[in-house]
Amino acid sequence: MNQDLHWVLSIDRENLPSGNGGSRNRDQDSDRELLDAYSRAVTNVVETVGPSVVAINVKHGRAYSRPGGEGSGVIITPDGFVLTNNHVVEHSDSLEVSLTDGRTFPAQVIGTDPATDLAVIRISDGSLPTSELGDSDLLKVGQLVIAIGNPLGFQSTVSAGVVSAVGRSLRSQAGRLIDGVIQTDVALNPGNSGGPLVDSRGRVIGINTAMIYMAQGISFAIPINTARWVVTELVVHGKVRRAYLGIGAQSRPVNRRIQHNLALNMSTVVEVVTVEKNGPAERAGLERGDCIFSLNETQVATVDDLHRLLSKWPPGTALTVKLLRSGRVENYRVTPREG
Repeated sequence: MNQDLHWVLSIDRENLPSGNGGSRNRDQDSDRELLDAYSRAVTNVVETVGPSVVAINVKHGRAYSRPGGEGSGVIITPDGFVLTNNHVVEHSDSLEVSLTDGRTFPAQVIGTDPATDLAVIRISDGSLPTSELGDSDLLKVGQLVIAIGNPLGFQSTVSAGVVSAVGRSLRSQAGRLIDGVIQTDVALNPGNSGGPLVDSRGRVIGINTAMIYMAQGISFAIPINTARWVVTELVVHGKVRRAYLGIGAQSRPVNRRIQHNLALNMSTVVEVVTVEKNGPAERAGLERGDCIFSLNETQVATVDDLHRLLSKWPPGTALTVKLLRSGRVENYRVTPREG
């Protein structure tokens, strides 16, 4: 018995029947094909997008930052508009942009938007490589994504990973909530900020903006569909115009009876705490203590809900505000101004 067991355990695997060996060889060939496909996808993206990714050197006082740059950016038009992060270029005295082909250019800040941590700068040249912008609304969890940037001063560094989640909310340094943020497991480090997040077809689907320190493998990108709108506002107007009501507010719980009577899908409403003198809200008749539960037939439960709706509402265009005042439902027409 022991001898038989010893014989079974000591079989030379190279002498197994050809059927098993053929299956193992097919598995190995399949693994090689998968690896080749993955490698080809990443390589093609780098060759396509890499030339349009720049290092941004920021001058504070007398000296520029390290040669690898303080951040990254991506050229989005042939005439030199570069998309990057606000926190990369803010407080700069001057900027210098370096391309992968060795060319360097002075850069001008066209506009910044702290609320989304995005900025547009421009370099002057008529023969610049550009990247194609994709559609971030089509992203799926698990999809391959590639980040190209200049982490820790190392120019033209590539990291690959997958989309970990979509539709995240991330609060910017300005305090506003950025919606639709893309979460990935792509390795990012200081210097990656402002660089593109790209899909397997070489289309920019996000702008890398942050990572959570002390966490492992969690990073974020602003969706390119948000960036499109911000870029248009910055290029055309020099700033992002947002509708402004002129109130200070906070969330306030409401009881189940009110929720049922008003057919509310949430347990809180937005209580008006302060009303700016001569602001849009005061002119329309809103008062301190009013509890807003709807803007233009869209329910709101938090101040962030208000910001979401107002960020896409054209200033100067009236909207309907539904609120509770002393137990009664009131309707007001408010015309937000630019703020």
